[in-house]
Amino acid sequence: MAKGYWVSVYPVISDPEALTDYNALAGPAVRAGGGRVLSSFGRVIGHEAGISERVVLVEFDSFEQAAAAYESEAYQKSLVALPNGFERDFRIVEGIG
Repeated sequence: MAKGYWVSVYPVISDPEALTDYNALAGPAVRAGGGRVLSSFGRVIGHEAGISERVVLVEFDSFEQAAAAYESEAYQKSLVALPNGFERDFRIVEGIG
């Protein structure tokens, strides 16, 4: 079965402290949904149109599990804590089985 992944790219983070409430809720929600954070605050080198800001990669045992974790009540509550005007490019992708 192919794994599922959450990939989040944050184009600009002008106030990292503003993400504190979101992070406090999102981490437990991700783990409760079966997710494992593979990358979060590590170094990034952006090539071509790539963004060098924060990239988060979360692995799930399946694509369906990744989609269900996003739709979970716990994760939806964390989204409410994202600051106004905050932008990110968030995708759920299926791995190669």
